[in-house]
Amino acid sequence: MLLEAPLVQAVQESGASGGLVYLLPRGAGELQLTVLTGVSRRIVAPWEQVRLTTRGPVPDAVRERRLVWLPGYEEMARRYPRTALVLPYPFAVAIAPITTAADVWGALALMWPGAHPPELSQQESDALHSCCRRLGLLLEGAADSDHPVLPGREPRLIPSLRARAPAAAEALAAFDFAERLPEGCCALDLDGRITFVTAGAAELVGAEAPELLGALPWEALPWLDDPGFEDHYRAAVISRRSVSFSALRPPDRRLSFQLLPDAGGLSVLITPAVGPGAAGAPAQRQLPEPVGPSRADVLYHLLHLAAMLSEAVGVRDVMERAASQLMSAFDIQALALLTAEEGRLHVIGQRGFTATLTARMDATLLTEEVAPAQVLNSGVPGFFATSEDLARAYPHAQVHEDVAACAFLPLIASGAPVGVLVLGYDRPFPWTPQERAALTSLAGLIAQALDRAILYDAQHQLARSLQAGLLPAALPAVPGLDVAARYLPAGRTIDVGGDFYDLVRLDGRTAAAAIGDVQGHNVNAAALMGQVRTAVHATAGAPPGEVLARTNRLLTDMDANLLTSCLYVHLDLAQHRARLATAGHLPPICRHPDGRVEVLTLPPGLLLGVDPDADYPTIEVPFPPGSTLALYTDGLVEAPGCDIEEAMSSLADRLAQASPGPMSALADTLVQQTEPSAPHTDDIAVLLIHHDPHETRTPGT
Repeated sequence: MLLEAPLVQAVQESGASGGLVYLLPRGAGELQLTVLTGVSRRIVAPWEQVRLTTRGPVPDAVRERRLVWLPGYEEMARRYPRTALVLPYPFAVAIAPITTAADVWGALALMWPGAHPPELSQQESDALHSCCRRLGLLLEGAADSDHPVLPGREPRLIPSLRARAPAAAEALAAFDFAERLPEGCCALDLDGRITFVTAGAAELVGAEAPELLGALPWEALPWLDDPGFEDHYRAAVISRRSVSFSALRPPDRRLSFQLLPDAGGLSVLITPAVGPGAAGAPAQRQLPEPVGPSRADVLYHLLHLAAMLSEAVGVRDVMERAASQLMSAFDIQALALLTAEEGRLHVIGQRGFTATLTARMDATLLTEEVAPAQVLNSGVPGFFATSEDLARAYPHAQVHEDVAACAFLPLIASGAPVGVLVLGYDRPFPWTPQERAALTSLAGLIAQALDRAILYDAQHQLARSLQAGLLPAALPAVPGLDVAARYLPAGRTIDVGGDFYDLVRLDGRTAAAAIGDVQGHNVNAAALMGQVRTAVHATAGAPPGEVLARTNRLLTDMDANLLTSCLYVHLDLAQHRARLATAGHLPPICRHPDGRVEVLTLPPGLLLGVDPDADYPTIEVPFPPGSTLALYTDGLVEAPGCDIEEAMSSLADRLAQASPGPMSALADTLVQQTEPSAPHTDDIAVLLIHHDPHETRTPGT
């Protein structure tokens, strides 16, 4: 195939362990893996097709037409935490776009083992860019000749080249040599399938050799069906480093495995595991145990933290969820979350740090020579295994006086600095590379959640400020009335509600009250609510039906396209009467002086804004001293699966059972009793009006 020779040459000249070629067909928005060598298809399967608009090493290189160089998995975790989640192994990768003067054709990626230096050598860079130029010219020429090179249905794997092919006698001798070894041996290809197994190895694992050939070990042997085994295989293939581990073959036989990788696959050495001091046991080579969290552990913590952060709605919520997950999982004694705002870092929450140290970190200028500011400016995490390390790096920081080890992780979201995560330890803590990568990946998740939470808090504050500005700051004092109002916005939302209430003092013995609900939870609903309240306020004093009719005509003239309910009450304290009219609003509840409670029946009226000629009949009811009127919106009584009539009856019962006292206490009780075990999904407005001839207190709002 046209692409194979240039790729193989680039891998050989650069000393890479593997290479991949992605093609971008003209007019397509998706890169497709077309050719690869030295890499398992099983491992790169999640990236066989990559949308050009997604954030990742390959699409970034193509979209921005630049080299993307990732010298290790710490850098991968910092810049691409989602990719690092799936590939938390030590390896280096360089991705360059395949371009010609006018077009971009795809990308070339070369991989090296984890021991690669932090910079590309000149030879490696030359091999990479030379291959890109060659591929670009080949692809352009093929397209110009009407024979464009297109991705196949599946990526094509180029087998690794052998230095030499053994003769038949030599291959037989090698087979006999392997069979004579006291240890078991087998070979895996890059995809993990068993291509060779000795009789000794088959006996050790408890299976027949023919059953093992061509199978994946974790599928052929149920006791190896553990994420850890496949993780070891992936780590060896990608890092090209020897990996050792042990596994228990039921019921009680523990075996040691050593995976030895190269460009063609893995050689696996299998021996009985021998405990220290075992008598008569043959000498065994010492197999190093893996250090740091396993990939399965890291995956668990990442997924668990992602699930927890997906439910966070504000910056303090992010802080609490991050602390509860990270501190126990990674043996952290102190944690602080700092946000960047107006050139300073501000502590929004912390656990475990002293008040003195918290005060030092708070309001830190981003220009200061201190660790939190510097890591955020550079975007590079800072890990200080001892307080002496931190003191040498930042002698004037004074943080080292309170912690034995600490880490500063920059929080970057969408390329913009969001804040810093500070971790403190009560003892020296030499992080393993795996731990550093895991914490860096977790910081990436926290950064994205914190960015969303900051936006949520800002919008929430704006919404609440707008809501507060449209509702009465205080209700007027009316002699003879004890009045209380409560407004409770819908839980876990940044939307502005349309519920409103008002009390208007007309003269010394009359007053008007109104409550209503504009359809929707948005700025338009809130703005219309303000206009309705203004219209009601302006016409207060007229008969209730006329007040609603005028307001209705205003809304229909405005063509607001939002329905509005409203209940208007005219109170005549001298005559002990109340006149009421409704525009599709829930009926008020009256508690009479003798303690009887009834849901008042009002003649129906259309919602405001429907028919400009709608009529709103008025009724008159007694309102003697000792009477209480409860006006409310549907958020107080409506709940999923609840009958509205039963809900109003329940509210009436609560009013009947309420102890005598000020309306402010009763209003608090009614609101607190509304679905206490679950967040309410609608705004709640309550206006309580009690006729007390001796009342002179300021209304409670």
